[in-house]
Amino acid sequence: MKRGFICWLLFAVVLGAEAQDFLLERGKEVRVYVEETSEPVSSTALEMLRGDVKTVLDAQMVVVKNPKRSEIVATLDRTLPREGFRVDVDKGRLWVTGADAHGLAYGLLEVSRLLGVSPWEWWADCVPCSQERFVLKEGYTMAQSPAVAYRGIFINDEDWGILPWSGGVIGPETNERIFQLLLRLRANYYWPSMHEVSRPFFTIEGNREMAHRYGIYVGGSHCEPMGTSPATEWKMRGVGDYNYVTNREHVLNFWRERVDEVKGQDMVYTIGMRGVHDGAMQGVKTKEEKLKYLQQVIDDQRELLATAMETDAANIPQVFVPYKEVLDIYHSGLNVPDDVTLMWTDDNYGYIRHFPDEQERSRQGGNGLYYHVSYWGRPHDYLWLGTFSPFLMRQQLAEAYERGIRQMWVLNVGDIKPAEYQMEAFLSMAWGETLFRDEEEASAAELEQMAMHHFYAREFGEALADTLTSIMVDHYRLAFDCKPEHMGGTRVEEADKQYWSTFRPILGWSQADVLHRTKAYQRLSNAVEALERRVPAHRQQAYFQLVKYPVQATAQMNFKFLCPEKSCEAYDSIVSLTHIYNSNPRWRGIMDMAPRKLPVFGKVAVPLSYPEAQPAIDLYDADTWQLVRLGEERAFVFETSEDSVCFDIRLLPTHPVGGSRLSFSVSVDGCAQQQFDYQTYDRSEEWKQNVLRNYAQRHARFALGTGMQHTLTFKALTEGVYLRSIRRLQ
Repeated sequence: MKRGFICWLLFAVVLGAEAQDFLLERGKEVRVYVEETSEPVSSTALEMLRGDVKTVLDAQMVVVKNPKRSEIVATLDRTLPREGFRVDVDKGRLWVTGADAHGLAYGLLEVSRLLGVSPWEWWADCVPCSQERFVLKEGYTMAQSPAVAYRGIFINDEDWGILPWSGGVIGPETNERIFQLLLRLRANYYWPSMHEVSRPFFTIEGNREMAHRYGIYVGGSHCEPMGTSPATEWKMRGVGDYNYVTNREHVLNFWRERVDEVKGQDMVYTIGMRGVHDGAMQGVKTKEEKLKYLQQVIDDQRELLATAMETDAANIPQVFVPYKEVLDIYHSGLNVPDDVTLMWTDDNYGYIRHFPDEQERSRQGGNGLYYHVSYWGRPHDYLWLGTFSPFLMRQQLAEAYERGIRQMWVLNVGDIKPAEYQMEAFLSMAWGETLFRDEEEASAAELEQMAMHHFYAREFGEALADTLTSIMVDHYRLAFDCKPEHMGGTRVEEADKQYWSTFRPILGWSQADVLHRTKAYQRLSNAVEALERRVPAHRQQAYFQLVKYPVQATAQMNFKFLCPEKSCEAYDSIVSLTHIYNSNPRWRGIMDMAPRKLPVFGKVAVPLSYPEAQPAIDLYDADTWQLVRLGEERAFVFETSEDSVCFDIRLLPTHPVGGSRLSFSVSVDGCAQQQFDYQTYDRSEEWKQNVLRNYAQRHARFALGTGMQHTLTFKALTEGVYLRSIRRLQ
């Protein structure tokens, strides 16, 4: 009897402990209490969570007014960091605590993530799994807050994807889907599409209201000041030329009308001025004129904002983007007010052109970053397959963060698809989720591989994650050497039209390189095909969009140029894959296999020929690259009986960090040091070559002393030196 009582007591204790866990059961009503806020974003997130609970558990979520009667309690705590949140389980109830309306929204959608709902549940057909019950243990806790204040995307070069897919107008229905994705990815900032084929964001009824509902700050790119989109809008309501020098009053009125219209909207105003599209400011020629009139533009815009908002201009969020030629104007002495965010840019191919110095880091407005994983322009576009290296992006973003770029990050995502992984990786790093791992002594490449594994495990299950990660690592590594859009060796926007349509072998490749590359792509394509049979039925569409299409289309693009016997078949395969993509009723028209109809996307009539490999021995050849810190030396031992030797040295084509030079030295056996600079300027010929082959290159020749064994010493003379390979030519 006594033993039975003890067993019963232990059983009751266990039941009591389990009863303290947070539990949701299939079909059972879920009561939630949410503290009211002045902004609608938390209510919007609650509705999204309501839909997710219905999808996963077939359960109704009911909002109650008494927190004591609810299973989920969502409240505010202003002591938390801006937009931060906590999730805790206490006595069987789930507490979601937000610093503000945004924090509350992110916290509620964290519950969706815990339920197994992917941020890509709509945008990549990542259908959630049904569950019978959902449990979080008593004592469960997490806290998150953003690393970067404004985190967002730029929809750009929309002509061939998201615009035709949306029916010719990117209106509130399309934007709502975009904003839902941004909210799930904990983003809060948006630059709308701006090409001449698109209607401007603020001219379409419902867009403003949709942004407000989802808590999205609206801004504009480097050539879209004051909430306007001159590329299209100037023709609609501008008077005369978009020329501040000769038509100042009409230009100011063009900006003033928009500012008056959107007062009360959550905005970050881009200040400054460029041409009506992606061109230089009109009416100025000399360096002095450019500086004088751009300074006047900024001063006038600040006064305009202050008058419209009836407050000091310093209280209004603003950003200045020194992009392309504007960077030179900035360096010539432009005075950008201290409260304005300085947004630095990459060179359109992933290499950041400028990192803030000590004075720039101390600015009240802080520093921002405009970064590309999709681009239209010289030397060649990459708008199609989303193969931008997440490893390069992680390295550059980590460098940016460490050097004080923490106020604003914007990613040019093209049409979103097929850059889903890069978009999430960028916004996750902006949030801080995967930017640093203090507990891990890991390189940027290792951290990225861990993040990639997490992504594919979440979308396709742990059983497939290792294989998928291996496939995608190789996919991005091969595309890092040459993007599929660059395989023809063509260029765009060159005065000599032969560059547009004449196919050329890729610089520096040999027959051996071609054979190695085609074999690697065949292995990847085969692996993707074999793995497809193991993907759950409800994630087949997601697998096609996130894995099969980008990997196999990239492989076929390589076969088209590198395998004469497969060229026509490869082209047909790309057509077939693209047809399958657009056959999905949700995505009809989203995927164009030939953006801008450039020659590189057509059939190849004459096969490209490559030379035999020049005999060489690798002294160093990393899968990615290695940072060589300022003053650090790397020694490489080699043997030869020759009396002289030549080295082929390849480096990541970065830009100077904290100065105007990129330099290294090499020496053999401790003497005869040779020094090399390899920084490039604007769009020089060398820069174009570096972009297309993705490395900077220098050659060093040395006379050798006696003996068979020798040592080459490589030394970084400036910051920002990344070594890719050293080969001894024979």
